[in-house]
Amino acid sequence: RNPVQAPASLPPGLRVYAIGDIHGCADQLDAIHARIAEDAAHAPEPDRVIVYLGDYVDRGPDSRGAIERALAPPIAGRAVHLCGNHEEMMLAVLDHPGDEAAIALWLRNGGVATLTSYGLSGEDPPETWAGRLPPAHIAFLRGLVRRYQAGGYLFVHAGIRPGVALDAQDAEDLVWIREPFLHSEADHGAVVVHGHTPERAPVIRANRIGLDTGAVYGGKLTAAAFWADRMALFQA
Repeated sequence: RNPVQAPASLPPGLRVYAIGDIHGCADQLDAIHARIAEDAAHAPEPDRVIVYLGDYVDRGPDSRGAIERALAPPIAGRAVHLCGNHEEMMLAVLDHPGDEAAIALWLRNGGVATLTSYGLSGEDPPETWAGRLPPAHIAFLRGLVRRYQAGGYLFVHAGIRPGVALDAQDAEDLVWIREPFLHSEADHGAVVVHGHTPERAPVIRANRIGLDTGAVYGGKLTAAAFWADRMALFQA
């Protein structure tokens, strides 16, 4: 890893790792976990937090495995699991199996791959899906949070609405927004670390850091480590 100057800072003694969109790429997540464990073994900060930026499921080959790995004891310190728009779509179907529009939206956006990873298919009655998922996985989905803030950083799945106070952000924007967030040059009051919008390489700007590098589309799975006024990237 090659540390670089970060656009924000963390208090002394705290190291935060953020992992971009996994989308069922469980093998790449294993590799990223190994990189984080290796880094943490040599890190002087006693307080470590791993922030998963959401979108564990859909499109990729092993959504079930991705959730199982996220549920495992943290590689270092404690884990914060953020909700992505794909988990929101999945929960909408599990909670309302008669909602044909919600089902169509999820299946059209990679939900079929998630069902397949649980031994299900889109042909099975939606009313049966929730009952055939491990209860711990459903509890995991229901327990996801929308945001995590530390030092000068705000970690969310998608981004924020520019011009709106951080504590007044709409919950839907946090998991769905793209524009006007992506092209905003405003000072948001914190550097926003996010996934959701895949790019060929990590995006590091004065007001945001994008870590979705399209693992499910053949790209790398990206994570970042933050400490003091420094950051470093890991890819697998």
